[in-house]
Formats: sequence, C-alpha cells, structure tokens
Amino acid sequence: MKAIRRFTVRPVLPEPLRPLSDLARNLRWSWHAGTRDLFRSVDPGRWAAAGRDPVRLLGSVAAGRLTELAGDRDFLDRLDAVAGDLDAYMTGDRWYQAQTDRLPAAVAYFSPEFGITAALPQYSGGLGILAGDHLKAASDLGVPLIGVGLLYRHGYFRQSLSRDGWQQEHYPVLDPHELPLDQLEEPDGTPAQVTLALPGDRSLRARIWLAQVGRVPLLLLDSDVEENDLGERGVTDRLYGGGSEHRLLQEMLLGIGGVRAVRTYCGLTGHAAPEVFHTNEGHAGFLGLERIAELRAEGLDFDAALEAVRAGTVFTTHTPVPAGIDRFDRELVARHFGPHAELPNMEVDRILRLGTESYPGGEPGLFNMAVMGLRLAQRANGVSLLHGDVSREMFAGLWPGFDPEEVPITSVTNGVHAPTWVAPEVFRLGARQIGAQRAEEALSVGDSDRWDSVADIADQDIWELRRSLRELLVLEVRERLRASWRQRGAGTAELGWIDGVLDPDVLTIGFARRVPSYKRLTLMLRDRDRLTDLLLHPERPVQIVVAGKAHPADDGGKRLIQELVRFADDPRVRHRIVFLPDYGMAMAQKLYPGCDIWLNNPLRPLEACGTSGMKAALNGCLNLSVLDGWWNEWFQPDFGWAIPTADGVGTDPDRRDDIEAAALYDLLEQRITPCFYERGRGGLPDRWIEMVRRTLSLLGPKVLAGRMVREYVERLYAPAAHAHRAMDPDSARALAGWKARVRAAWHGVTVDHVETSVTAATAELGTTLALRVRVGLGGLKPEDVEVQAVSGRVDEEDRITDAAAVPLKPVGAPDPEGRWVYEGPLALDRTGPFGYTVRILPGHRLLASGAELGLVAVPSEDVVEAAGLLMR
Repeated sequence: MKAIRRFTVRPVLPEPLRPLSDLARNLRWSWHAGTRDLFRSVDPGRWAAAGRDPVRLLGSVAAGRLTELAGDRDFLDRLDAVAGDLDAYMTGDRWYQAQTDRLPAAVAYFSPEFGITAALPQYSGGLGILAGDHLKAASDLGVPLIGVGLLYRHGYFRQSLSRDGWQQEHYPVLDPHELPLDQLEEPDGTPAQVTLALPGDRSLRARIWLAQVGRVPLLLLDSDVEENDLGERGVTDRLYGGGSEHRLLQEMLLGIGGVRAVRTYCGLTGHAAPEVFHTNEGHAGFLGLERIAELRAEGLDFDAALEAVRAGTVFTTHTPVPAGIDRFDRELVARHFGPHAELPNMEVDRILRLGTESYPGGEPGLFNMAVMGLRLAQRANGVSLLHGDVSREMFAGLWPGFDPEEVPITSVTNGVHAPTWVAPEVFRLGARQIGAQRAEEALSVGDSDRWDSVADIADQDIWELRRSLRELLVLEVRERLRASWRQRGAGTAELGWIDGVLDPDVLTIGFARRVPSYKRLTLMLRDRDRLTDLLLHPERPVQIVVAGKAHPADDGGKRLIQELVRFADDPRVRHRIVFLPDYGMAMAQKLYPGCDIWLNNPLRPLEACGTSGMKAALNGCLNLSVLDGWWNEWFQPDFGWAIPTADGVGTDPDRRDDIEAAALYDLLEQRITPCFYERGRGGLPDRWIEMVRRTLSLLGPKVLAGRMVREYVERLYAPAAHAHRAMDPDSARALAGWKARVRAAWHGVTVDHVETSVTAATAELGTTLALRVRVGLGGLKPEDVEVQAVSGRVDEEDRITDAAAVPLKPVGAPDPEGRWVYEGPLALDRTGPFGYTVRILPGHRLLASGAELGLVAVPSEDVVEAAGLLMR
C-alpha cells in the first residue's frame, strides 16, 4: 500500500545528548574525523546503514540506546569535547582574522552545484566538488563566505548498468527534512521566501534552506512549494535537466533569487552584507542584473549601477570550449525580463546587450551567459595557468585590438580540501610524525615546513600504508561490484568469481570522472591485445578501477561506458579491470587512496584543471596524465609521468588517439611497472617509495584548497572589495560618464608620428633610446589616456612576444593642431631581434586594467614605416 502523505519524524534526544543535534546539522562532521568517530560510536551498525550520515543515524537509533548513552559518562565526556571543539572552531580567530589588509566584510559565492558530502547529493562532477571544497577551505581559513545555490529535489541521477552494460538513470526523491538542512524562517516562524515575476502575471516562489558548512552558511533555493503552479514547482527538480526555458528559469532563480536570498539571510541573522560577489561559472550571471536593479532603485542610472556592480564582482570560468557555455535564444531571454516579467524597470535591450556575442564569429541571435558574466565582472579568472591562456584566447573577441595575453582574465589554479579527501590512515601517519594539531593545520592552511616532515617517515611505513590502502580498496570494489551485478540481473550463484577480483599486491590504476568524449574513457582500449598483456603480465601485472557517469542526454558517452563495461566483463580479464557504477563522493573517498596510479588522458587543452589527480596525490598516489590542466603546471618527474601528446595542427583525431595510446602503453610497460615491482636491498621498491614521498612533501602543499582560497582572497576578493568601497554613487556616475565620453571620442585618438634617438638597425645591449611621439587625442585630455611604448623580442612575423609596456609622459601644451607630444626612455634590455611600438589606452584610476574598455589606438602603417619600429 502507498502512503497518501509523508512525514519526517525526528527523534527527541535526551537532554544530555542535545549537542548531537548541533553536531549533526553542521557539515563540518564531513571532514572532521573526531565528530565522525563520535557518531560511529553511537551505533556502528546503524552508522554504516545510514551511509555515515549523522542526521539519518539519529533518526534510526533505538530509544533505549539513546537512554543508555545519556547515562554513559565516557560518551558524554567525548560529546562535550567534540562540541567544545566545534564551538572553538566556529568562534575563534583563524587565518583571515589575522590579516592586516582591510579584507571584505563578506563574500557571496554563487554556484549551480555544491559537493559537500554524499549525504547532501547536490553535485554532478568537478564544478560542484570544487565549489564544496571552496566553502570548506573558506571555513577553515575563517573567510566570511556565504554560499548560494539551488536545492534539487532529485539531485543528480543515480547510475546503474543494464545486463548489456548500458547506463541506466534513476532519480530518487530527496526530502529536505531528511537532509542536514534547516529552513530559514521569518521572525513569525513562517518560511522565508524569495519571489520572481514570470511572464503572464505568474510568479516563481522559492523557500530558502540553510546548510551550515563549518563557519560558512550555504543558502539553497527550493521551488517545490505549494504556492507555485506545477510547472514552477519543477524548476528545481533536477541538476542540469530540462530544456532551454527550464535552464533559464533555474539560472534566473540562482542569480536573481540568490541575491534576494542573501539579503533576506543577512537581514534575519545580522550577517555582514557581502562586499564581493563571486560567480562560479556563468550559470549565476543574472545576479549582476539584480544588483543593478537594487542600485537603480537607490537613484543610479543603468550605466552608473553597472560600474558599481562590476567593481565588486569576480567571475570564474571553468570551461575551455564554447560548447560548454550556456547560451539561450535572445527572444526567450527578452520574454522573461521587462514589463510584465522580472526586473520590469530595466530596459530589456540593455540586458540583452550584456550577453550578446558581439565579436567576429559570434552568433548575434544568442545570449551567452559567460559573456554576460565577463561584462558584469571587473575581475575574472580561469582555473589553471593553461586554462587562463585558453580562456584569454577564447574570449579575446571581447577585447579587440589586444593580444590574448593582455585580455584581463587571470588564473587561480584549483585546489582540493585535504581534510575531506585524505584517508584517515594517511592522516594518522602524518599526525604520528608531527602531531595532530600541526597535521590539521598543514592540511587546511598549507605550510611547506610541515610537509617537509614527510622526508623523515620510514620507507617501510610508507609502503605498508600504501598496501593497506590498496587492500581496503579491493574489499570496497568487490562489495560494489557484487551489488552492481545483482542490479544487472545476476544471481548469487553466478558471482563467486568476484571474490578473486583485484589483488592487494598488484599495481592499481584509477580512472574516474565524468564521461564526455574529450576525457577519452576508452583510450586505454585502443589496442586491446596490448592492454590485455599489461593486465595479465605474469610478473608485473596491472589492475584498473574505472568509474564515471555520462550525462543522461549524451548517448555518445553512454556508448563509451558500454564499450568499457563489455571489455571488463570478459572472463579473461574481469579480475583485473572493473567498472563501478554510480561514481560519487563516497566512492571517490575510497578510490583515491587505494590507487597507486591516477590516470588522466583528456584531449589537450580541453581539461580546465582536473582536480581528481590532486586528491589522489594527497594520498600518495602518483599521477600519469596528459600535460593538461593543473598537471601542465606542476608536473615533475619526481611526482609521476606525463603522457606525450600528438596535438599538431594536421593530426587526424584517430591517428592522435593511436599515438597517445601507444605512448601510454609504453610508459606502463617500460617505466611504471618496473619502478613498482623492482625491489632494492631491503626488499622494498625504493624508487617508487621516493616518488610517493616527493608527491606528498612537494606537491601536497600546492594542491590544497586552502592555498587556492588564500589566492582568491589576496588577488581577487581584496582588490574587488577595495574597488567596491571606492565606487560610491558619485564615483560610479563619474566613471560611467567618463567611459561614455571616451568611447564617443575614441575614433579621433591617433598615433601620428614616432621618432627615436637611434636610427641604425642595430644597437648594443643596455642602450637606452629616447622616444618622442606625436598623438591626437580627439578631444580627450592627457589625464584620460595612457600613452605607452611596448617592447620585446619579435618573431619571424615581427610580432612582439614577452612584451613590456612603459608609460610615456606628455611634454608641454598641445600644438596649434591640437596634437600632444609624449616622450620617454626605452631600454634595450634583451639581445637578438627586438622591436617596439607605441599605443594609446584609456586611463582612469578606477579601471582594473588598461584593456577594460577594449579600446586601443596604434600607429598606422604609414607611421610604422616612417619610424623604423624594428631593431635586429
């Protein structure tokens, strides 16, 4: 029989156990071992059955057991200690509070998904896990962050396999009352809500749920409320589900509704209002429109409000390909804004221009969320050095006239939250070496001195740790594989072979991630005979654990999974290669520590960062990867191996895969397996252990989310906060007016004549030239512009590389024709082919970059030829 109504019945804890409720509802338990150990001791069997979720655990423990614990002095002492530790963590000063710079009072961090813990399944892949790690690291550092996202009633899908290996999707319903969430309430006890206006005099309402992530509140908006019509109730049904209008409504709710939720939360709790808004990918870009509307209600016009919003906004792009960006039909966007819809007092054409692809090759009929995000943010970044390069190339059309390296998109390389991803066994070994407190600080804040102590750990201890982690993975894989085969229809009698799957003494390779085509799940299958020989080698075998989900609409990705599964089903090799369905955080936390090699073989440069290898490295797993994302930045032979790439312009895709797969097999056969299996005098693989040691001590501090968040604070949040404070209403109006005046006059800005003190085609290193430049400013004044000499080495086509810009200064008054003369020195500080040019940029104290307006004036061809702008 099916229930006609569902309730969530929460336990009534005895008074001495009340702190358990507070501990369960602060998600710090997901990365604090002491809290998890406490909950495990409540009832080890129910803890495992509850999926290690304290909220579910407390809802299932027998009343008699609770009464027993309420009288257990040892348990109550442990409870007091853990509760006291949480209180000190929540209220004490941390890294952020010790900084002397005037940092933001608060930062609002918007993301479409957050991977905090498997108990709160609101993530699909790397973007969400990164966002969760960002919040956790901010909490550990004391950064006053407010997270903003959506609460999806079905989360992301659960994955299983059919008998023939085809991906099956399941969407379990999530009840917020059974999750570690609290409903934000108004003073009268009613649920706090935000409302968006929809076309046709309809409304979209959403409740605000609060997840406490350590010190960081995470606000999650939920449209499944009774006041909504059926269609609106389904807006937050699934992560990355539905058609274009469904996605547009999700992103309007995230951005516009998210700002309103932040305002509501701060008003109800007294939390400091954010000075900086961080948009994690373009999905939340509409938040800038809501903030413009707020400022317009205070009397600013659109242009001035835009400048004020841009000053305090940071935009992070995560995609290296245009296809990964959300783009909507302009007419669809127009229908949802303006009169009788959302933001009725804002001109729709101004909104549409923010997302227009107004550059060569752009599609004028589409509204691009990343383009809007960049136009609404004064500061932007990619997520690795290489991805920063790719992003500057990809979005260069927004800054015409500038070389890609000058496009104002920087990079902050991602990191991972070590307390979440480091296995307890690894942590205990470190704590034994330097103490638990210092080990916790090393993992959260990052301190290379503490990581150096890894050098003192005995080889035997490292090798025993690695073997024990491998053994734990083997047991986990067998359990999951058995469950998977039962879902595929196999009977118990068919599954005896699973007891022999994997071997704790065999070199273990892990490969787990989403399954778009560019990540090349099946590259390892390129030469199946050669792979089979590797798996079954009589002396140096390897074993491979694979996991990953394809998007429900991506049949190509599903076919890749099926191809891999069918290979792994072969009785000849199924004890050496397995595919585990339903990859998620719980599986990942077992998988990373238990692998010896973490494999990553995307098509370069399509991996923006790729943080799974970082999590593996923190557990002493070595990386084997294409030089893409973070590995391109930090690879050293000490840490692992680089798969050579065949990325020449004329390389056929199939030929490229053949070459790179062959290189992968070569590395495994000739370098990796010998290193793992060769033994030194003490019977240990000395070279392998040394690579593990160097991975932990040298790579470990770099890959931390603590390092990443510190970089965001110092390089992006602090400057954005300073810009926000400087942008008072009068300054915003003045800057908007100045920009309008500069744009209107720029057609008259010219470089008319350039001359130097040296006319020969050669000069000696160390020579200083005197430059004299005559320019027209088209009605602007010297204080409106910066005239620069740009110099550096030149390539075969006379393009300046590794350029350095030096400002020139105006001399005297304008001549009778209104032209100005600028002068300055130019040092010849490099040998070889050397060139220079002159350019004019807009200049204003409130600009974050000279390229901000996308305006530049350079010499005409006639001026170039007369000046002799090249020296060899």
